[in-house]
Amino acid sequence: MLMPKRVKRRRVHRGRMTGKANKGNTIAYGQYGLVAMEPAWVTSNQIEAARIAMARFIKRGGKVWIDIFPHKPITQKPAETRMGSGKGSVEYWVAVVKPGRVMFEMSGVEESVAREAMRLAGHKLPIKTKFVKKESQEGGEG
Repeated sequence: MLMPKRVKRRRVHRGRMTGKANKGNTIAYGQYGLVAMEPAWVTSNQIEAARIAMARFIKRGGKVWIDIFPHKPITQKPAETRMGSGKGSVEYWVAVVKPGRVMFEMSGVEESVAREAMRLAGHKLPIKTKFVKKESQEGGEG
């Protein structure tokens, strides 16, 4: 699973997910991308499941980039614990994803293959996603 090697503070506040993605909203590496349409916390397990789904479909052809990383620790208190006594321990890590964020990129395969691989990956994620191409995305920005 993806997680930071080391962090300054182990437990952080929940934060807010308002607004659109300011960075990571253009395709940087590949030819095709999978863009988030809704805000969400995407867990490291979900990122890994999407990566495996894509890699399995393209069968060692092409290259996949993961553009999101789970930096945020999520804590949970044990079951049947009384109130108080501090914040819980870290259970898993999430990436904060805002609308417009490019989450995965792909190149080296045909568009139909990339589209199907991204569709399979999108089913592993907790949000609505859309498939974009590099040409169409750059034409829409401006």
